[in-house]
Amino acid sequence: MSASRRRRGWRRRSRRRGLRVAAITVGVAVLASGLLAILALITAPRDEGYCLDEPQSYPAFGISGWRGEQLENAATIVRTARELGFARDGQIVGVMAAMGESSLRNLDHGDWETSGVTNPDGSRTTSIGLFQQQEWWGTVAERMDPATSSAMFFTRLRRVPDWKELEPSHAINLVQINSDREHYARFANDAAAVVDALSGPCPAR
Repeated sequence: MSASRRRRGWRRRSRRRGLRVAAITVGVAVLASGLLAILALITAPRDEGYCLDEPQSYPAFGISGWRGEQLENAATIVRTARELGFARDGQIVGVMAAMGESSLRNLDHGDWETSGVTNPDGSRTTSIGLFQQQEWWGTVAERMDPATSSAMFFTRLRRVPDWKELEPSHAINLVQINSDREHYARFANDAAAVVDALSGPCPAR
């Protein structure tokens, strides 16, 4: 066999291999795209939202990065706000506050334990729970109960003059008395998304 024929044969084999590789690559890409599309459909938040009183219906993938225990605590805050007559804006403020204080986790410790933070008079802080409330807010049992601690937050929020006219983070600051009144602003969008998602219709009984 001449050298030129060998070269032509090698080029044909190379082209066939290249075509096979390209076909496999395209096939994998199409399959991956299909899987991603299916995953997106499965994990997309439902437009109608989720029933507040049915934690088992909450999405395992979360809402704006908040999931599991965090969503259950957010639901308690929203439920308590409703019971006390607070509409959507108040519910969002409450969820924002807990996001900023505890990442929506019912913590049995606070700033003293994590960072050695003290009160202005030099005494150690005693903050615990969803809202990181100190001992003058109530007993340990009250502060560690999500519904009770939420009720205490909203009771004090209601006492803030014209709180609805304030920036939400500023209103929270007047309740929580923390050092940075802008601290909670970063959670506004997430809190709104969580409140709206947990405001879906519940199945008829």
